Order: sequence, then structure tokens, then C-alpha cells
Amino acid sequence: MTASPRPPVPLLFLVGDNGGGHRSAANAVAQALGRLWPGRFAPVIYDPLLGPDAPRRLRWFVGIYGPMIRWCPWVWGVLWRAYGSPATLGWLWRTFMAPAYTTVARAVAASQPAVIVAFHPMTTEPAVRARDDAGGRPPVITVITDLITAHLAWRNPAVDHVIAPSAAMADSLPRQGLPEERVSQIGLPVAAEFCRAALRTPQRRALRRSLGQRGRFLVVVTGGAEGSGGMYRRTAAILKRVEGVDVAVICGRNRLLARRLARLAARTPGTRLTVHGYVDNMADWLRSADIVVGKAGPGTIAEALCCGTPLILTSRVPGQEEGNAEFVVAAAAGSHAPRPRQLAAEVARLRRDPAALARMRAAAARAGRPRAAADIAHLIAEVASDTIPVGCAFRPDAELAQLNAGR
Repeated sequence: MTASPRPPVPLLFLVGDNGGGHRSAANAVAQALGRLWPGRFAPVIYDPLLGPDAPRRLRWFVGIYGPMIRWCPWVWGVLWRAYGSPATLGWLWRTFMAPAYTTVARAVAASQPAVIVAFHPMTTEPAVRARDDAGGRPPVITVITDLITAHLAWRNPAVDHVIAPSAAMADSLPRQGLPEERVSQIGLPVAAEFCRAALRTPQRRALRRSLGQRGRFLVVVTGGAEGSGGMYRRTAAILKRVEGVDVAVICGRNRLLARRLARLAARTPGTRLTVHGYVDNMADWLRSADIVVGKAGPGTIAEALCCGTPLILTSRVPGQEEGNAEFVVAAAAGSHAPRPRQLAAEVARLRRDPAALARMRAAAARAGRPRAAADIAHLIAEVASDTIPVGCAFRPDAELAQLNAGR
């Protein structure tokens, strides 16, 4: 008699779609699980903060992050620090964030996961409570998606394991209250398409042409999913002060920025400037670029390093992005140019000095962590194998399955 195949092991990945990095990291790990063990795991990627299950008050509170970092990032910095003490963070959990306990508990009850993985700082505490309410199972793993600086919400000592994206982060967590044996330094997970072999110059030019570019020296300007970081002024400075380069701007969800840049493109001679919204082939843009310009977002940094593409970092979100530019500069994988004139001068310098650009490209490739998603997948698989019975059936809730497939 032929044994029936084992049902897939359920996993619950908790994200927040205020910014794109949390879901991108979760997708990368889910992709790695599927590649390493086809059909063995069934991760549900779920947003308990902004998804349709979340009440309007919670969606409003979490949703102000995007407009805030575009228009008044200093206010976000004040709030980030204000909620960095146990007392104020506890108050936040009792007030605005309290509904997240319910949405996470419902997701856990519906999916019956073998492991809960938190990819967003404000999902760790609800995940721990859901675990404790269920008698200590399933275990909770935190994947920190900030590169150097971790908010208090990330540093929950009650989680079962914490995955740190950098040595600096891993070294700091035990000093901040997390047991050292629960911390693993692995890296920030990025999707497999960012981790292919580096392209040579003729290959990059060919890829540029396939993207509608002319094949010349290409600067890709990005500001993360929210299109933040003063991208208009910086793009205009490059076009005005640097000859012989093309600029492609990835605006993300920032439609106002895209409209303003489209008007700038119409006034720019030739086709030096192209403007794009949210793209699903970001790996092609990063791999084809000579330089990537943008704010010091951890996801963009991790992806560009895995592509072996040099970075010029122009700004940072106060709080969680502090230290990121210094990390890139210390690795010799890029430079920091906070003012538009400095940015244009740095682009021009690298345009004139192919040897310096090649050294920076090699350093970027050395600093990348292309195995991070696979290594995190291995850790999750090991934890899951210790927690779920072999014959356990998995019937995910239809609504959760629809969310997982549709977002």
C-alpha cells in the first residue's frame, strides 16, 4: 500500500506593508523554502496591521508612516525615539496597537502554524502573546529587517529566536537584553533574482537596452516603496551637473513624485531621464545600473550589495536607518552624499574613474549576503520539524490563503 504524501507544514509570516522591506524579506524566505523543499511548507504571508482584517483605527495609525517619512521625517524620528522606552511602548500596545493582538490571534487560530515568523517589529509582541495563549506553541522567530539600529519593539526577549542582519546588530542585541544563545547573525534575506552572478560591462549594457535604456552609464535613483528621500532634487542635480549619464528613477508608490519627474523628463533633452512607478523587476534595474542612488533603506542596500552594485546614499529615515550609510562606506561598497551638489560631484567622479567604480563594485559583492534567505529557511525548517506532528493536516483559512496569494 502506497503511503499518502505528507501535508505541507503551515507557517505564518507576519509583515506590515508600511514600506516594502518587510514583505520583500518574507517573500524571499518563502521563495527559499519552496526552492529547497518543494511542497513541504505552506507559508501564509499576512499583514495584521494594514490588512483588511485590521480595524480602521489601526490601519490609520500604521498607515501614517508613509506620508510622514515623505513630508516630515523628523516627526517620525521624534516618535521612534519616544516609543523606544518600555513605558511608552507599553502604552502604545494598550492603545493604538491593541487591535493587533486580535488580528494576530485570529491568523494563528486560522492557520495553525508550526512556526510564527515576525518580519515587522510591531508584530513580535502579538505573536508572543498568541504563542503563550496557546500554551507555549508555536515558537516565535523574529527576522529583523533593519540593518544596524534595532528599535525596542524588535528586541523582545520573550521570542524563541532572533535573526540579526549584521554583525553590529548581532553584537548589540545581547547587551540590550536578548539572550545570546537566541541570536543568530545571518543577514537580511533578499529574493533569488538579486543573488545571481555579477554581470560584466557588456552584459549590463545589454540588460539596460532590454529595459528601454540606451546602454550608456546608468544611474538608478530609488527611495524604497514610499519613494522618499528628496528624489526630485537629487535627480535634477544629476541631470544638470553630470554629462554623459542616463538616469532611471523608481518612484515606488509615490505618484506625486512620478508626475513631477515626468514633467522634468519632458523638459530634459533626449531620453536621459526615464520615470517608473512600482516595478516588479527591481533586480534587473539594480543589476543593470552603474550606480544606485537612494536613501539608506536596509532592503535597497541588501539587494544592491547582492547585485554587486555600488551605492551612493543620500539620506536616511531617522531612527531605524541610522548607521546604514556608515555601514556601506566602511565596507567600501559606496559613499555618502547628503546634499544634491555632493551627489552630483560623486556621480561625476565615479563616471570619470572606472577603476574606482570597479573597486567599489567588487567591495559591494563581498559585502552582500546572497545566502541569507536560504540560511533563514534552514533555521525555520529545523524549528518546524521539532514542533509539528508528521501527520498533521493543514487546511488554511480561505481568507488568509486569499490574502497570501493576492498581496
